[in-house]
Amino acid sequence: MAPLSLDVKVLVVGAGAMGSGIAQVAARAGHHVYLYDARVDAAAAGRAAIERDLAALVAKGRLGEREAQATLARVEAVATLGAAREAGVAIEAVVEQLEVKQSIFLELEAQLAPTAILASNTSSLSITALGAPLARPTRLAGLHFFNPAPRMALVEVVSGLATDAAVAERLHATARNWGKIPVHARSTPGFIVNRVARPYYAEALRVLAEGAARPATLDAILREGCGFPMGPFELMDFIGHDVNFAVTRSVFDAYFGDRRFAPSLIQQELVAAGRLGRKSGQGFYSYAADAPRPAPQLEAAQAGEAALTVVGDLGVAVPLIGRLEAAGVAVRREPGQGGGGWLQIGAARLALADGRPATRRAVEEGCPNLVLFDLCLDYATTPRIALAHADSCGRGAYRAVVGTLQRAGLLVTGIDDVAGMLALRTVAMLANEAADAQLQGVASAADIDAAMRHGTNYPRGPLAWADQLGAAFVARVLGHLKEHYGEECYRVSPLLQRKTWNGETFHE
Repeated sequence: MAPLSLDVKVLVVGAGAMGSGIAQVAARAGHHVYLYDARVDAAAAGRAAIERDLAALVAKGRLGEREAQATLARVEAVATLGAAREAGVAIEAVVEQLEVKQSIFLELEAQLAPTAILASNTSSLSITALGAPLARPTRLAGLHFFNPAPRMALVEVVSGLATDAAVAERLHATARNWGKIPVHARSTPGFIVNRVARPYYAEALRVLAEGAARPATLDAILREGCGFPMGPFELMDFIGHDVNFAVTRSVFDAYFGDRRFAPSLIQQELVAAGRLGRKSGQGFYSYAADAPRPAPQLEAAQAGEAALTVVGDLGVAVPLIGRLEAAGVAVRREPGQGGGGWLQIGAARLALADGRPATRRAVEEGCPNLVLFDLCLDYATTPRIALAHADSCGRGAYRAVVGTLQRAGLLVTGIDDVAGMLALRTVAMLANEAADAQLQGVASAADIDAAMRHGTNYPRGPLAWADQLGAAFVARVLGHLKEHYGEECYRVSPLLQRKTWNGETFHE
């Protein structure tokens, strides 16, 4: 399907940050853009905001002066929708209220040609519901940009029940022509990103509620250990707890109270207290000018061991062995007897977490000096690794593990013994949610991973991560979490379970 030709004029309804950003994207691609807002002078203000952003790009050497001027010249602020009747596509970017958006689309349908495409930038409302009152709901689709629209690559192209497939394909091709990375999604609560991302916040909030570590420590584990651009607590502070909490509640309600999307009492308290994050000056962190930034927990330097034994296969953590060898630690290898492998360091056994608390696992494996390490994106390069030890683990045995890892240049962070630690349970739940989204026809595996990589800047798509870890391992982690908590929220996706049986990956 070919994109809209550049002689097709674009109407953007809503001149706030999102609307003006979308207008800038379309104008820079070469379209004449009408920018409309019902608020007096808002369209002119939106155009002025575009001018400032273009000037900033010129100043940074990212855009030529001539191109900036040409882009701005293609943006026309209009006072009425009637002045934009020549538009071949209209993109709505107003307040997230169903009735308001429906009224806009009814007026657009009356003002524009019957062949015009109507698109909504909604991040949470049903495209099917938005189109229900229209005479031509087949011409309506979602076109969900991410903020700021000129910088963020992802666009979710969302189809409602009535959306003509050709309309969705045209918008997909057009978004790509505008320099974006488009993905197809079916109109379900949260679409792709706002649904699949929920565990990134939920699991961190649960671990915090159990007192495993403070926010700065948990943020550092996911940021430095797993390559996420921001930890969950600093990200919630950045988004705003009122916004993040509202999205969580919206998805939770839309799925009829499915506990997988349950809001957090901790975040509810922050909202009630007006501690909304950066915009209020206080969230999980203080943003006062003189407020010190809390440091993540770091284990004190220990002597460590000069030699260790590798028993069995460490799976994804194999690069850790090479790192220790490169640091001068002598490594001896022994075959394992089924199950995962581990490192024998002095009197302690060091193993990758599997969803069970270390204390329970120590009893089941008959190994009191058990220490678990959390998932990392790349054990060969990670600057930080998190540990949790069983209650029965001796202090000296734990210190030997800490010191040995420190010899390899790792920052070692200890957290309390919580099931699945933090990174592992988070990635497992992200993969599980992504698997359910694919199973339910929300999007393809490729589009889900692309959405999470480019819409949230995750270091790896959740389904690609499941492929690396192995579906059977991810399912086992989730099974242990479900058994530990006794909660349905950790139920294994039927598709993930199927992958464990047939041995297939999500990306064939």
